[in-house]
Amino acid sequence: MTLALNLPNNLRIAMLSKGEAASGSTYWAQGGIAAVLDATDSVEAHIADTLVAGANLCREEAVRFTVEQSTEAIHWLIDQGVPFTRDDQAVPERGDFSFHLTREGGHSHRRIIHAADATGAAVFDTLQAKTRACPNIELLEHRVAIDLITERKLKRNGERCLGAYVLNTATGEVDTFAARFVILATGGAAKVYLYTSNPDGACGDGIAMAWRAGCRVGNMEFNQFHPTCLYHPQAKSFLLTEALRGEGAILTLPNGERFMPRFDERAELAPRDIVARAIDHEMKRLGIDCVYLNISHKPADFIRSHFPTLYENCLTFGIDITRDPIPVVPAAHYTCGGVVVDHHGRTDVAGLYAIGETSFTGLHGANRLASNSLLECFVYARSAALDIQKQLREVGMPFGLPSWDASQVRDSDEDVIIAHNWDELRRFMWDYVGIVRTHKRLTRANHRIQLLLAEIQEFYSNYHVSRDLIELRNLAQVAELIISSAMQRRESRGLHYTLDAPRQLPVAFDTILVPPNGND
Repeated sequence: MTLALNLPNNLRIAMLSKGEAASGSTYWAQGGIAAVLDATDSVEAHIADTLVAGANLCREEAVRFTVEQSTEAIHWLIDQGVPFTRDDQAVPERGDFSFHLTREGGHSHRRIIHAADATGAAVFDTLQAKTRACPNIELLEHRVAIDLITERKLKRNGERCLGAYVLNTATGEVDTFAARFVILATGGAAKVYLYTSNPDGACGDGIAMAWRAGCRVGNMEFNQFHPTCLYHPQAKSFLLTEALRGEGAILTLPNGERFMPRFDERAELAPRDIVARAIDHEMKRLGIDCVYLNISHKPADFIRSHFPTLYENCLTFGIDITRDPIPVVPAAHYTCGGVVVDHHGRTDVAGLYAIGETSFTGLHGANRLASNSLLECFVYARSAALDIQKQLREVGMPFGLPSWDASQVRDSDEDVIIAHNWDELRRFMWDYVGIVRTHKRLTRANHRIQLLLAEIQEFYSNYHVSRDLIELRNLAQVAELIISSAMQRRESRGLHYTLDAPRQLPVAFDTILVPPNGND
């Protein structure tokens, strides 16, 4: 939506969503957006915090580019009308900036601007209202992209992306979309794991499609596990914002003992990989199902005013966070790697861009700093829009794209295979390629994924496509990329921790995978 709103209004723009528009991850982001907004903060401090959290694997030029654009990006959102939380206490050294800033793990300053504890919803609702008011922007929901159309795939001269084949789940028909520019803003791949904070659609679709189209992917072994997701049999994908710990919440064992100071001097404000591993260690050491996050020592009015959404949601599960500790476990949360792009979001395929969690910009390194993710979306979307505008006169509309050929396939009477393979994939990824890894576990995972890929390809080649089949195909492809990347990294760094090589190598390097054929 940010990219669309920054393009000329004489362009015809189609925004495709797999389900309802609000079903993506943005809507559920609670904490906020990291940016340099306070006179007591600085670009250099934000850069330094990002580099430290990224375990010396961030690309410093990408970090600097993003952070230097952060202030302007936030002011653009304010101009759009995003209702960020105001600060009711005047702080003279901050000048006329009147918004409340909070602090999260890994940050040396309060620099997280937020809309209470529902920042993603506030941003989404504001931008959606703006896009719906633009007659040149058409939102098409319940459309599932199957694959990109490229000149190479059509055996034409050139390497350009020309559009995509898209399943309309309402009609079952596959439509052909032709476009001068195609932007992947499809989110991450956390659904490849059994337990995740992400909505159901986070299947790595854009990463898998870009890989098949001939794009490199980078650092897929770095999957961030959010330390604190609600542990409750009726709670599905319910994340507890990092801002809770930023405002003083502590992590305890079932007996009330605080444990984070034993793992890191920053305690609960350590980066997410450290906190998640500490929780995982304590759960395995004691054989417990969860640990507890407790903010009940803070005034009840403070808790209800700062975390109204979280407070109400927890009450529905019988947990009053003003009095009760909250049972939590780590869950797959964010894909730090993705499709390799430059500062404009350009991929290896001309005309194809990737923005946000589906991309690999180099910003996050081996571990994403809290609240840098939304910032990356806005900065790179605005940069991509400028780059596209420069090319408008040079690029014509594609022509003669063939329709989707379904003449050789039939309806499936064995969809149980999809459900079984989906479940098996997510379980072995959790067990073998999770928070703590070993070479033996990765070898087992690699063996299983090769068998699954063959089964899925056979099914895909013979039956009509469905959303479940498309997502399974993409999940399996992304799982292979994660496993392959993890097997290549013979050290422990950031989010990749292996018992076989627990130390960090003195020289940092990215894991870049190159597709063998592209478009095959």
